[in-house]
Amino acid sequence: METVDHLLEGFAVALTFQNIMLALLGAVLGTMIGALPGLGPSNGVAIMIPVVFSIGLGATPALILLCSIYYGAMYGGRISSILLNIPGDEPALMTTLDGYPMAQQGRAGEALTISGFASFFGSFIATIGLVLFTPLLVKVALLFGPAEYLALFVLAFATLGGVGSANQAKSAFAAILGLAIAMVGLDGQTGTPRITFNNIHLYEGIDFLVAIVGLFALSELFIFLADRGKFAQQAEAKPIGRLLPELKLFKSLMPTLSRSTVIGFIAGVLPGAGASLGSFMAYSLEKRFFGKGKGFGTGNPRGVAAPEAGNNAAAGGALVPMLALGVPGSGTTAVLLAVLLTLNVQPGPLLFKNSPDVVWGLIAALFIANIMLLLLNLPMVKIFVKVLQIKIKYMMPAVVLISFVGIYGLTGSVFDLRLMIIFGVLGFLLRKLEVPLVPVIMGILLGNLMENNLRRALAISDGDWSILVSSPLAIGLWVFAIGGFILPIFVGKFFRPRAVLKDLKD
Repeated sequence: METVDHLLEGFAVALTFQNIMLALLGAVLGTMIGALPGLGPSNGVAIMIPVVFSIGLGATPALILLCSIYYGAMYGGRISSILLNIPGDEPALMTTLDGYPMAQQGRAGEALTISGFASFFGSFIATIGLVLFTPLLVKVALLFGPAEYLALFVLAFATLGGVGSANQAKSAFAAILGLAIAMVGLDGQTGTPRITFNNIHLYEGIDFLVAIVGLFALSELFIFLADRGKFAQQAEAKPIGRLLPELKLFKSLMPTLSRSTVIGFIAGVLPGAGASLGSFMAYSLEKRFFGKGKGFGTGNPRGVAAPEAGNNAAAGGALVPMLALGVPGSGTTAVLLAVLLTLNVQPGPLLFKNSPDVVWGLIAALFIANIMLLLLNLPMVKIFVKVLQIKIKYMMPAVVLISFVGIYGLTGSVFDLRLMIIFGVLGFLLRKLEVPLVPVIMGILLGNLMENNLRRALAISDGDWSILVSSPLAIGLWVFAIGGFILPIFVGKFFRPRAVLKDLKD
């Protein structure tokens, strides 16, 4: 009953004119960003961060706008997957397997409607799960001490490097790189400069937002410049045709939607795994165990519904550890975590006590945004398809302009602009080498928290390292962390996106 009261208070916050308009704006922008191949939710949110700070939005309105963009981009990724056979982002990769064959058969409209409804179903149920499970996780988190938090952060990295990565070595390198960047600046206890190269601008450390905008947004520019031949030839979208499938088809898809939503939500809650794992597991389980492989890969509607429900449910599930524990569940929630920290809002157990208007207003706004997205994505899908006709070469200058103006307006430092360019080049090189960017971001965000919790634990134990495994909760987290990193070596073929995709195509 207490949860219902909090949620009603959240709706009182969300149902103001400003917040409704921000949710609508975020839903439209997110769908457009998601529809464009290559951008995806992480880049979309990162691009909009400078805008959010330049117009001076508070914590709740800023989160409502950015999370609406997040949800909208998860919806929009299916459009290019179905019409162009080019996924808007990695979680939408599995949608191409049956979505594009449906488009080739003249059923693109049906595929878009099915995927839109599946996205709504997965997101809406996941938001309900966010309401039910986040307060429970908060109660568990109150049992955490410094040692337990350190083990939890290691679990997030281990899961990301094991289950959520195609190459554990590259993921581990990315995490170490992120942790090294987090160490730049003055030591919090001794005041000793670390990795500053005697540059006074680095004494305060590296701003989260400068690194994120550089790694995500500016790296897109360098990718565009390097692959300009690829971008110059944009594929022609398939005609949409009839939009509404038969009602009995929707009824037959309900078991698939229900299973995939549960799978996706669990994958999202797992720190570091994110929407990609939810999408791949939902599709592969539906094909191998429930669908018995019949018709999958040839235009089976269940092959469209399963990954869309799975990845959108995972998007909602990824918010659970971010809000309750301060540990991002995906790349996009890592970006959102950086926004919260910049706004001096500390996610974790005390967030629900200290800033209930922020967290419950956000959750209520997500319900509203989901309904908006359903209403927008079904009747207006032909309008969103027009976005695919926008040349990338016209969009990149706008992305760069927003990044530079926004960051300079936020920090007022030319040095930060130069640093952003350096991170853009770094992001480009890492992406070319197929080194994931998300562990780098998580390392930057969690590095200082890991260091502080390690120091607190050792201070409490007077330097005795055994305190790190002194409680059953800490031991359990370490076991899960080690298992999450090692087990995929033996069963990784089933979990890893590219391996799953290759196997399913074969």
